[in-house]
Amino acid sequence: MKSNYIIINGPNLNLLGIREPEIYGKEGFNEYFLSLKKKFPEIYLNYYQSNHEGDLIDKLHEIGFRYQGIIINPGAYTHYSYAIADALKAIETPAVEVHISDIDQREEFRKISVTGVNCIHMIKGKGLAGYQEALEFLLKNKP
Repeated sequence: MKSNYIIINGPNLNLLGIREPEIYGKEGFNEYFLSLKKKFPEIYLNYYQSNHEGDLIDKLHEIGFRYQGIIINPGAYTHYSYAIADALKAIETPAVEVHISDIDQREEFRKISVTGVNCIHMIKGKGLAGYQEALEFLLKNKP
C-alpha cells in the first residue's frame, strides 16, 4: 500500500513563476509538482495551496493523523501565525518546513519562523529543489 504525503503551500505561492522571479524563480509550482510526482511513483503525493490561514489549519487537521508526511511552506504566515504553529504541534504527522528563498538573508521579520519550531526539519534557500529534499528527508526518517 502506498503512503500519503502532501505539500501544503501558503499565501502567494500560487504565483510562483511570475511573482518576483529573481527571488522565487521562473518555474510555476504545478509544473514542478508534476515532475516531483513522477520521481516518486512509490507514494501518493498530494498538493494543496491556500491564501487563507484558516484553510491551511483545516487541511492540517484533516490530514494530520493519517498521512505519513507533510511538507509545508506557510509563506508569510511563517513569521507570525501562532495558529498554524499550534496546528502543527497538535497533529501527529511529521512536517518539514520549506522556504524557496533563504529567509535568513532577507528582511529582519522574515528571519523568524514561529511555525518551524513544530516541524522536524527546515530547508531554506534551495529554490523549488527544497521540496524534493524535504520529501527525501521524510522518506528517509519514517517513524
